[in-house]
Amino acid sequence: MADTLIAPARRATARLPLLDVLRGAAILGTLMTNVWIFTSPGSEWGVLTGGLTSADPLSDPSAADIAETVFRALADGKFLALLTILFGVGLAIQYDSAARRGNPWPGRYWRRAAFLFAEGTVHFLLVFAWDVLMGYALTALLVAWLLARSEKVRRRAMWTAGALHLVMVSLLTLALTGGSQDGSRTSGSGSGGLDPDVVALYAEGSWFDQVAFRLENFAALRIEPVFSFGLLVFLFLLGVRLHRAGAFTASDAGRRVRTRMAGWGLGLGLPLTVATTLGGGDFFAVGRYGVAPLVAVGYIGLIGIALDRLWLPKPLVTALGSVGRTALSCYVAQNLLCVLLCYGIGLGLATRFADTGPWWVMGLWAAVSLTLVAGSWLWLRRFDRGPLEALQHRVLTPGR
Repeated sequence: MADTLIAPARRATARLPLLDVLRGAAILGTLMTNVWIFTSPGSEWGVLTGGLTSADPLSDPSAADIAETVFRALADGKFLALLTILFGVGLAIQYDSAARRGNPWPGRYWRRAAFLFAEGTVHFLLVFAWDVLMGYALTALLVAWLLARSEKVRRRAMWTAGALHLVMVSLLTLALTGGSQDGSRTSGSGSGGLDPDVVALYAEGSWFDQVAFRLENFAALRIEPVFSFGLLVFLFLLGVRLHRAGAFTASDAGRRVRTRMAGWGLGLGLPLTVATTLGGGDFFAVGRYGVAPLVAVGYIGLIGIALDRLWLPKPLVTALGSVGRTALSCYVAQNLLCVLLCYGIGLGLATRFADTGPWWVMGLWAAVSLTLVAGSWLWLRRFDRGPLEALQHRVLTPGR
């Protein structure tokens, strides 16, 4: 996501276009989860207060409920974890580049992190409350410092962060299972325990009112990166380890690593995803913050294998690569498009199609994704970088 997220350094060895394709898949994959936020009552606030409901195929095994469940289960947390791993890969590449040039590390990296944090803050306030850039910027500062330490220190930091995160997920899951009689989920798109004024804010309120609401509820809306900070550190450092193991190179060793990633990640992660999905809302934290990173590792391996064996058609590789090369711009653009399509300040589709089933939501994801693919491909025919990537490059490298 821009040069700060993953800016591949040129290497002497041949490489697959894997990083660009993975970035593109991660960007479009995060939209597979976020699109349900935009289309639910209360939108961003509904995540915290019951507006973001999901289907229950056990009680209603209709085609619509099964399709929604599979669609959401394949995406929720998985592509966000994939994006986080890639951020760690990019940080490792930048460290290697600095080392080859003999530059100190982390040196002026704090400027990149500060710029990313500023971008995330603007995105949070003006577009979408569940922004990831602010959390990434803060995590990157810590991991950049760890890159200058010994492998032993990094390994201890990685596993300590992962263990602390699992403790927090376990405590939250115990609280959820102990605080309810059953883990069933509400079907449909009812507003749950939402304040009607909040539902009306996104259905009818002005953009200025929404910005003010985010400011007023800043702490609550920023709870995810605080809760998942240990996971962010773990996944950043996992990305560093995968990069140094050659997982993204077009070598025999890289292909072996990707095969193992696909086998272990999907072999363990997919059955656990089925279990947590059917287990109901009480196991939401286990699925999103515990199982999802495992599946993300499997996705990296599977996409790598597909590229190795030429299973993916060239147009698809080009499409994902174009989105990946303009990842920051596409990330912001997809959220902005959903705001304009779903909220009352735009077309208000969320209200118009409320209680009509999940098909239109999945169709919305497909339409926005195709728009991003076409837009990024056309943009890159004329420019080397996406618009936000170019802005970041100009600010951080003045005079070049």
